[in-house]
Amino acid sequence: MFETRPDRDAEVALVGRSNVGKSTLMRELTGHDKFDTGGKPGVTREPNHYDWAPEDFVITDLPGFGFMSGVHEEYREEIKTNIVRYLEAYAEHILVAILVLDGKSAVDIIDRHSGPDEIPYDVEMYHFLQDLGIPTVVAVNKMDKVDDRDERLDDICDRLGLYPPWQQWQDVVAPITAKNGQIDPLNEAVRTHLHEEGRDDLFKFF
Repeated sequence: MFETRPDRDAEVALVGRSNVGKSTLMRELTGHDKFDTGGKPGVTREPNHYDWAPEDFVITDLPGFGFMSGVHEEYREEIKTNIVRYLEAYAEHILVAILVLDGKSAVDIIDRHSGPDEIPYDVEMYHFLQDLGIPTVVAVNKMDKVDDRDERLDDICDRLGLYPPWQQWQDVVAPITAKNGQIDPLNEAVRTHLHEEGRDDLFKFF
């Protein structure tokens, strides 16, 4: 179990596969560059917490799940189990979860791992967050590398069980390019959920 979480009542948590740009997004959201990013999957092994004590608020970047080159499968499963336990333990404090996908590869990865005995991690995580009652925004990152933008976003909605077109899910699906600072759709979606939770005071972070 990850034991490093500051004792804060309100939290926004970033989840997603390794190498989808969670740490880059975390840097963009917080304006701080202390978060490791790298071309190698699995750079983040422990949660990164960015703590705003006066607001009783923390943003957490959880480790990536799924395939990581050079990382033993047993260890990958342990990380995934820890992420699940963390989300279960703090579900009532998490105002919004941001599930980060790689816009370029998400559909292919989901389809590759879909079968009678297999649920893709991303789809499983999305539904798990729904089951926990955590409002979830799907941040579809790296959109600068995507040519067929609307089609790709519709496909992602379809895989998550959201009826296309994607435009009707703007509080759920947010196309972004974190490394270029293009995250306005995400901020708008997160604010929608913060407002519903009565936390407009946190808008200044998004």
